[in-house]
Amino acid sequence: MGVTIGSNRHSSVTLYSHSNSLYSHLVRFVMSEKNVVYDLAEVDDPKNAALLHETSPYNEVPTLVDRDLVVYNTSIILEYLDERYPHPPLMPVYPISRAETRVLLYRIRQDWYSLAQKVISEKDAVAARDLKVTLLSSSEAVRDSEFFLGDEFSMIDCYLAPLLWRLPMMNIALDGPYAAAWKKYTNMLFSRDTFKASLTHEEINQRALYESGRK
Repeated sequence: MGVTIGSNRHSSVTLYSHSNSLYSHLVRFVMSEKNVVYDLAEVDDPKNAALLHETSPYNEVPTLVDRDLVVYNTSIILEYLDERYPHPPLMPVYPISRAETRVLLYRIRQDWYSLAQKVISEKDAVAARDLKVTLLSSSEAVRDSEFFLGDEFSMIDCYLAPLLWRLPMMNIALDGPYAAAWKKYTNMLFSRDTFKASLTHEEINQRALYESGRK
């Protein structure tokens, strides 16, 4: 991945990100897949937080700055990245397929991500149960193909990887008859060099801390 943070070289692209944010991680993963060279400005640092406040009218992460263009809202950022950096493409070419994918991504944000946010921020046990049930009800999508609902890596897989990475921290285990399929799928996602490159130290340490506590 082409992150230039900590380097003397600076890019024209800056991503304002939180070191342990689900949506920030999603954008970092897509940028890694696209091999975008960018400066990572983590708002955990007060200086970067102040710059974000001056840059974005909503003061939210993720926010992408590409020269004079400021892009916020995760969905808009991802659409911009897929159009600005078309290789490799993460969205279908044909309009009907693109629309179907966008509808599914919307459902993932509204149903899966919203539940995950409740579990992460509020320790909501009901939300954790509902998220587990929702994921298990989609097990056939990972059982019958290499990637989620297809044979090619796509934006859908990018959406799922940061969520699945956080399941252990939410105390959610995908068990039952499709446990092996989910394990194979998650191992495939997590073994991608692009995914490894998208992880912050905080995200790595949080998972390691949880796993050490479970032993």
